[in-house]
Amino acid sequence: MAFSTHTGRGKSGRYKPMAEINVTPMVDVMLVLLVIFMVTAPLISSSVNIDLPKVAATPINQDSEPLKVQVDAQGKIYLQDEPIEVADLITKLQAIAKDNKDRRIFVRGDKANSYGRMLEVMGTIIQGGFTKVALMTDPSGLAMPAAPTPVAPVPAPPTRPPG
Repeated sequence: MAFSTHTGRGKSGRYKPMAEINVTPMVDVMLVLLVIFMVTAPLISSSVNIDLPKVAATPINQDSEPLKVQVDAQGKIYLQDEPIEVADLITKLQAIAKDNKDRRIFVRGDKANSYGRMLEVMGTIIQGGFTKVALMTDPSGLAMPAAPTPVAPVPAPPTRPPG
């Protein structure tokens, strides 16, 4: 217990050592450590340095572990943190997924990549028969942009009659 009815004073008026353990500070420290590990664990999970574009969307919760295809800023492709060529991507994906075409595949691309390179990678995966392909973004980023304010129409300048 955190509280005791015993005041800690003996007959002589001096304090006696309290023999109870106060658990509350220990629980506080454990919760802080838990939060620290929960925040740092996702940062350690990927070894390829990719600068994801930022969006204000909520992540989707799923139960199975997705496959990760990553494209770094130089356009190099990685499958589960291992470098791979585009030509070998489908055969490796099929071997890992054991021909399960419904296996989720997350494509992470550095924002420095061209749109065409990302479409090439995603198109290759889709042509291989995989149906659940999704782009990953950094959800901690941008706030939703404000709606554009309506602008009053500008009147046309007066025209002169010909003549």
